[in-house]
Amino acid sequence: MVHNFSPGPAAIYKEVLLKAQKELLDYNGTHYSLLEASHRSAMYQDLHQQARDTFLQLLDLDDSYQVLLLSGGATLQFAMLAYNLLGAGSTADYIVTGAWGEKAYEDAVKVAKGKTEVKVFRHAEHAKYTITPAPHTVQLHSSSAYVHITSNETIQGLQWKEDPQFRDASIPVLADMSSDILSRRRNFASYGLIYAGAQKNIGTSGLTVLLIRKDLLSQSQEALPSYLSYKKHATAHSLYNTPPVFSVWVFKLVLDHIISIGGLEAVESMNQKKAEALYEAVDSSNGFYTCPVKKAYRSDMNVVFTLPSTDLEDKFIAMAGEHGIIGIRGHRSVGGCRASLYNAVSLANVEALVACMHAFRRKH
Repeated sequence: MVHNFSPGPAAIYKEVLLKAQKELLDYNGTHYSLLEASHRSAMYQDLHQQARDTFLQLLDLDDSYQVLLLSGGATLQFAMLAYNLLGAGSTADYIVTGAWGEKAYEDAVKVAKGKTEVKVFRHAEHAKYTITPAPHTVQLHSSSAYVHITSNETIQGLQWKEDPQFRDASIPVLADMSSDILSRRRNFASYGLIYAGAQKNIGTSGLTVLLIRKDLLSQSQEALPSYLSYKKHATAHSLYNTPPVFSVWVFKLVLDHIISIGGLEAVESMNQKKAEALYEAVDSSNGFYTCPVKKAYRSDMNVVFTLPSTDLEDKFIAMAGEHGIIGIRGHRSVGGCRASLYNAVSLANVEALVACMHAFRRKH
């Protein structure tokens, strides 16, 4: 058995994979594959709309929001949202809590090209990225078109535990939720825009899901190249160009599966159990395993930890591999170990990792 803790592309529910396998050659009794169908066909368009509607249902949102199904990865959104929402003379605030927030900020600065101002807020401990700031300590600028956060940093392993409510509630909050979307209940209506690459929690690579409040679509800049325009995609119902059909299909299957197991309440409960079990193994090791992130800010999705030496880390990763545990080497920029506990990772997977950690500690 393989225990997959990869940071993304990541584990997918077995039930979803089996259903996709079963229907790959004969989709919904049509006697041919969805992957061969025109994206203009009724067969695909029904799926496309169902996926968007089901996503809104899970987020408990109404039609004041629009769901866009896009390509290009969440990375494209670093620039695309700035092109659409950062008008001349306005400013934008970026709260950087890790590597992905830093990349989003850097691309926004490039888009601004000195015509507008992009401001960054980093906590005093930003170099270590061990906490997220308290929203009331962040002074947003009154002319800001938006404030951007990364809800969960996959590399540093820290997470916004609450939906941030800043002092100026009129400024839309934009969030990169690539690594914790649909992992727990939250007040999605408190955000103006959310985007997420699908390959961690809601499907497979090739699809980026973007949720935008409809009033923000009016800010989309008219002079943009067509593909970069949110307004263009919204008008075309995310069918401006050929969508990533297979990825949208898997996305819809994942949404259906989440509903079948009890929705976000059930998902959140299981994710908490997984994270608690793994952090307990780290914290009870008398310093053999160490998590650099302060407890109140630790991610439930990406658990990062180190061992006393890189030599021991290599040996631990090798031993884990012998037990079918894969994907736990930390990001190359920070080293150490990282176990990604996305929705499709089971409690049994985590228990296998914990058992391996205990065995390795006893040995060394």
